[in-house]
Amino acid sequence: MANTTQIGRGSVVSLWRYPVKSMMGEELNAAEVDDRGLLGDRAYALVDRSNGKIASAKNPRKWPHLFDFRAAFVDTPRSSTEVLPIRITLPDGTIVTSTQTDVDQILSQALNREVRLDATKRRDQEVVDSKVPHPQAPKAEEYWPDMEGLDYRDTVTDFALPEGTFFDCAVVHVLTLATLDRLRELYPTGRFEVRRFRPNIVVEPASGEKDFVENAWVGHTLLIGDAVRLSVTGPCPRCVMTTLPQGDLPKDAGILRMAAQSNHANVGVYASVLRGGTIRRGDSVSLE
Repeated sequence: MANTTQIGRGSVVSLWRYPVKSMMGEELNAAEVDDRGLLGDRAYALVDRSNGKIASAKNPRKWPHLFDFRAAFVDTPRSSTEVLPIRITLPDGTIVTSTQTDVDQILSQALNREVRLDATKRRDQEVVDSKVPHPQAPKAEEYWPDMEGLDYRDTVTDFALPEGTFFDCAVVHVLTLATLDRLRELYPTGRFEVRRFRPNIVVEPASGEKDFVENAWVGHTLLIGDAVRLSVTGPCPRCVMTTLPQGDLPKDAGILRMAAQSNHANVGVYASVLRGGTIRRGDSVSLE
């Protein structure tokens, strides 16, 4: 039997799913996990009819209001072979469902851009890393603010999504409270809340330390609960989305600036699924 270490030992404190890419999502008590991550996560996205690109809050100059929309499933997803209907709450409180014939028209009017609500194409294929994209992989745009420590400055670039998905890179994003606590120490006036970073799984380390503990997880396996095994594939580089206002959180460029200065702009880690199963709030987490 493989050894487990105290490094990374802790528990799951929250679970999150985002049915529509770049919209607000759902906090869950439990979630099913398969090779595509949490069932229903990024199952839908908006497509810009003018160029076929995926709408993303990574380019807030074009999509400034996506965080004002909230998506949730009508029923709990039970299988990855079908995409169930969702309901979307618009900024004015209006609720629209994905089954309505006029859903595209309503969303286009609310966003002041012609869009189409699209669902992921479920295929029996391996999810590929977006760093080696398929020629036909969907693309999205990212705005890079003029900030030291980022790969680009004050420009917009295109990036390819993993084929058959609406993920930016990997199917699972894990974040620890230790990282958020460390960032709060470094920038006390910044509101480093989970919502800003849109993780799927939030872990509280048993050690109580305040540090970027996930950095040491890369290349290892996370054991969660009784069944789920995740391969930690790399750090999660952050973007302008972390600085945007949402709900009562203010716009704050200092959030991304501090991540860039203190941890190479990484907050949390990406992971792939080695073995699926059910994850519940309170499940134990350890590093193999």
